[in-house]
Amino acid sequence: MFNEIKLGIIGAGKWGINHIRTANKLLGQNLKIVADLNPLRELEVTKINPEINFSTDISSILDSSEINCVIISTPAELHFELSKLCLENNKNILVEKPITLNSAEAKELINISEINNLKLMVGHVLLFHPAVRKMKELIRNVKIGNIQYIYSNRLNLGAIRSEENILWSFAPHDISVIQYLIEQSPVFIYAAGSSFVQRNIEDTTLTYLKFPSNVHAHIFVSWLHPFKEQRMVVIGNKGMLVFEDSLKTEKLKFYPKGFTSENGVLKKFEGDYEVIDFPVEQPLEEEQKHFFDCVINDKTPLTNGIHALEVLQILEEASKNLKEN
Repeated sequence: MFNEIKLGIIGAGKWGINHIRTANKLLGQNLKIVADLNPLRELEVTKINPEINFSTDISSILDSSEINCVIISTPAELHFELSKLCLENNKNILVEKPITLNSAEAKELINISEINNLKLMVGHVLLFHPAVRKMKELIRNVKIGNIQYIYSNRLNLGAIRSEENILWSFAPHDISVIQYLIEQSPVFIYAAGSSFVQRNIEDTTLTYLKFPSNVHAHIFVSWLHPFKEQRMVVIGNKGMLVFEDSLKTEKLKFYPKGFTSENGVLKKFEGDYEVIDFPVEQPLEEEQKHFFDCVINDKTPLTNGIHALEVLQILEEASKNLKEN
């Protein structure tokens, strides 16, 4: 259906610039245009490549019959409106997370993309991190046995957002990875948090998820923390995986630790950790490559609308908990 990628990007802010830089590397002159309401962003775009067209009017993308793909990297409250406009104008889209701010809007986008036979992909970029993919491979190969428990810490100092709380800012990353690794939907969700810096905007939250087969997970996120920590621990009955993306080396480790039962008596086993190697790849670059491949070869994106909707529904239930608690 599409023989060549002709790309437009909406949004040239902090993360949008990363998308522009990556797309310029992958597509060159086929990155046709960047649109942003702020005319001052043009300077940042021309630093990447002066031949990239810049506009403050998104209609330059929507009305173009040449452009068949759009990356949307704007504030979350604009995701639904811009995604809908692009899909209605025959554009395949990669929209940043969260897909929308409520599940009804997400379902509408999924429906429009299916009716128009277009790709709808969401920027859950950690699913394209080579360490996360390696974890998935090890789990499938029963390296750690049956998953029992997952916990994730995503902690840092700022930047403080005024339009969203820490749950919506940080937790989607971890929710999407946990969904990817477990391949199940939670049967119970609980969340609690606290606001310190700004009224009614949580700075720290703890979310608890219970999955079928007695698998449990918790996600601790905070932007009031003295140092950066990005750690996910996956515990199985044969061993444990630890992924610490905030480290410079030895980011992924396997710990042969746990408990066995012999004649009804529990015994602990433990050995030295093993550093797990994985390819050196840039997650954002792999994400864009995957998007382009799905468009050209008519494949279903890994982070498609259904996956993003599941993440969003967990966020909605957790948000409901925050208000109640």
